[in-house]
Amino acid sequence: MNLTPKEIVAYLDQYVIGQKAAKKTIALALRTRYRRMQLDETLQNEIMPKNILMIGSTGVGKTEISRRLAKMMKVPFIKVEASKYTEVGFVGRDVESMIRDLVVSSIAIVKAEKEEENREKIDNYIVNKIVEKLLPPLPKSASQSKKDDYQYLLENMEKKVESGEMDEKTIELDLAKLQVEFDSSGLPPEMAKVQESFSKVFAQINKEDNTQEVTVKDAKSLLRQEATQKLLDSTSVNAEALRRAENGGIIFLDEIDKIALSEKSQGRNDPSKEGVQRDLLPIVEGSSVSTKYGTINTDHILFIAAGAFHLSKPSDLIPELQGRFPLRVELESLTEETLYAILTQTENSLLKQYIALLGVEGMELIFDDEAIHAIAKLAHRANENTEDIGARRLHTVLENILEEISFDADKHKGSTFTITKKLVHEKLEEVVEDDDLSRYIL
Repeated sequence: MNLTPKEIVAYLDQYVIGQKAAKKTIALALRTRYRRMQLDETLQNEIMPKNILMIGSTGVGKTEISRRLAKMMKVPFIKVEASKYTEVGFVGRDVESMIRDLVVSSIAIVKAEKEEENREKIDNYIVNKIVEKLLPPLPKSASQSKKDDYQYLLENMEKKVESGEMDEKTIELDLAKLQVEFDSSGLPPEMAKVQESFSKVFAQINKEDNTQEVTVKDAKSLLRQEATQKLLDSTSVNAEALRRAENGGIIFLDEIDKIALSEKSQGRNDPSKEGVQRDLLPIVEGSSVSTKYGTINTDHILFIAAGAFHLSKPSDLIPELQGRFPLRVELESLTEETLYAILTQTENSLLKQYIALLGVEGMELIFDDEAIHAIAKLAHRANENTEDIGARRLHTVLENILEEISFDADKHKGSTFTITKKLVHEKLEEVVEDDDLSRYIL
C-alpha cells in the first residue's frame, strides 16, 4: 500500500471529521510499514512496529477510523473487541484466535487477487462447462463439414453464454455433494485439525457427484467455486497470505479499557481481565502462533488499541502492556461545529442516506441549512445533559425528527418535503430540555 501520510489523512478526512492527531499518528504508522518493507531484510527484522493506543469517548470516530482503514488498505486487517476474550482456562475465546482470524482475512485478500489475475481462465472454464451441456460433442466419426458447422455453432453459443442470452435456459449440472464446513477460526490448531479430519471424512462419504437441473445463470455461480479450487494453487495462496499477515497485518483492538482493572469498578471485575492482559503480552510483543495454515510470527503485526476509559484510565492496564503501546493519542470530544460538519461534509453522510432512502418512495427530502445547525445544536446539548455518545446521537435525533415523515412517505409521493428549523425544534426541543425525557428518548 504505497500511500503517503498526507494521502491517508486526506482519505480519512472524507469520512471522519476532525481528530487530526489520531489520523496523523495512524498515517505515519502505516507509512512506516511501507518504508520498512523497502529496506534490506536484515534491517527489516530490527524495525519493530510502534503500536498505538487511541483514547476517546464513544462516538468520536475511533471505530470509524478503523472501518475506513479496512476498506482503504490492501493489507490483512481485522477489528476485534478485547472484551470478548478470556484468560486461558476460562470459557470463551483465547487471544491467539485473533491472529488466526487475521490469517483467514489475509487468505481472503490473496485469494481475491489470484482470482482477479486468473479471471479469464476461470471465465473460460465456466463457459466451456456450460457450452458442453448445451451442445453435446460430435462423435469422432463426424465428417469435416459437420465439424466446421459444429465449430461455428460452438463459437456462437460461447458468445451467447457470455452475453447472458442463455441465462434462463436449464441445464443438467454434475455437482459434488455439499461438503460439511467447520468454522475453526476461534479454535486452537489441534482442535482445528480434528475438525478438518472430520471434514475430510464427510467429503469422502459425499464424494460422488449428484446431478441437478439449474439455470445457466445459477450454473455460472456454482461453477465459479469449482473453477477457483481447480485453477488456484492453495499452497502458494496460504504461503503468501501468511507472509502478508506477518509483515503487513494490522489488528484493531477495540474496547481495551474493558479489560483494565480500575479501582472504581473493582467489585464488578471479571477475575480473568488481568489474565487477558497477560495473555496479550506475548502476542503484542512478538511470538509464534500455530494456525491450521502454518505458523505465523507476530513480531511485525501492528496493533491499534482503542478505548473510552470512562471507568478506568490507561495506567490501570498492567505496566507491561502499557509499554507495548508507546504511541498514545487522545481523540477530542465533538463540538456543535463538528457535528454540523459530520452532517454536511462527510461522504455518504446521514442526511444523504435519509434523502436517498425516502427518494425510493418518490419523495424529495430537503434539509434547510438552519435546520441542520439546529440538529447539531440539539444533539450537542443532549450529549452535554446526558451521557456523551458523540456522533451516534445524530442517529437518534434524526430518527425522532423523521419518524412520522418516513411512516407517511407514501402520502408525499411526487412532492418535496423540507425539514425546517421550526420543525426540528417542535420535534425535539421539549425532549432535549427535559432531562428525564431526554434520558429515555434520546
